[in-house]
Amino acid sequence: MTRKRVLGGLFTAVAGAGILAACGPQSAPAGKDSTGSRSGETIKVGILHSLSGTMAISEKSVRDAELLAIEEINNAGGVIRKKIEPVVEDGASDWPTFAEKAKKLIQSDKVATVFGCWTSASRKAVLPVFESLQGLLWYPVQYEGLEASPYIFYTGAAPNQQIVPAIEYLLKEGRKRMFLQGSDYVFPRTANEIIKAQLNAQGGTLAGEEYTPLGHTEYSTVVAKILAAKPDVVFNTLNGDSNVAFFKQLKDAGNTPDKIQTLSVSVAEEEVRGIGAANMVGHLASWNYFQTTDTPANKKFVAAYKARFGANRVTDDPIEAAYVGVYLWSKAVEKAGSIDVEKVKAAAKGIEFAAPGGTVKINGTNQHISKAVRIGKVRTDGLFDEVWSTGKPVEPDPFLESYGWAASLKKR
Repeated sequence: MTRKRVLGGLFTAVAGAGILAACGPQSAPAGKDSTGSRSGETIKVGILHSLSGTMAISEKSVRDAELLAIEEINNAGGVIRKKIEPVVEDGASDWPTFAEKAKKLIQSDKVATVFGCWTSASRKAVLPVFESLQGLLWYPVQYEGLEASPYIFYTGAAPNQQIVPAIEYLLKEGRKRMFLQGSDYVFPRTANEIIKAQLNAQGGTLAGEEYTPLGHTEYSTVVAKILAAKPDVVFNTLNGDSNVAFFKQLKDAGNTPDKIQTLSVSVAEEEVRGIGAANMVGHLASWNYFQTTDTPANKKFVAAYKARFGANRVTDDPIEAAYVGVYLWSKAVEKAGSIDVEKVKAAAKGIEFAAPGGTVKINGTNQHISKAVRIGKVRTDGLFDEVWSTGKPVEPDPFLESYGWAASLKKR
């Protein structure tokens, strides 16, 4: 039975009853041999990201990472002796389009699995499609938690692997007055509900809270409110190309990190490249992986990514999580000896992988993965210097069950 909980009133389902009715409960897709593998020489997988619109700034590179992993696996002999064939679709930064494309990939293209989405709005839109059609999604981006679907594997951070430790770090650094700024959709609003509960329990205070639509580019009013509030830090949950406008306008207004610091949870190396390092030097971000993370696996990953896509390209956390998701799926398929969704799900429990960011392990209960937590500071070349880390993987706790102060969130 699906275990899903979402903060009341913060999200209205994008995928309406029409999508659910159109999908309907069905048996596993046709075209498999007796082992549950697709007939033919290849195994089709779906790749579903925004290749156009406001989220393309982030999602194109995630697609590239998934294609790189597929190429590497194919060059090593494929999976269960078959090559992987990617079917790429554009969600176009539009949540109903994501649902439509997910349905196409499962029903028409008959893919074995899908790697995709970025925003929580897009994930919420496709979730009922995957559950009703019994397809399998590997979701590569940190998110607000309070969800666990039997048809989604979450390779990005749960809130206890990014947001919660970031707040704890800021409070220990004496940054107690926080201004919350985000894009106006489910992830920022839910994340900020979590943050406000944590601040209330741990001695922090709220200096202000503002939301703007995805794709918004005029931040003079918001910047003025931030400067007037004089917070210790701005906790930033803007997504997409809005970050370009915000950070440039914040800097143009005379702010520097030594005056008002920002900490972002959706700005990584790829976004810094688009924003311009000069506009972000000295600001912070909380992730599980940076391009500068020092592991043998990461040296190989960064070299391979740059060799494939260009020396000027960068890796980042969602890129790494997407790359890892393809490898985890392939290991589960090899263990199951099949691409049958239910067999793959069962085989995935407890699988480990030496990821670029460090060894990860799939939690068999909630289908999230263990990950180390890192906080980095932007430097002049647009990469991050790590300033804090857990030093070891943190087990996923998507429902924040180990935090007493989060009890009221879980009851909603």
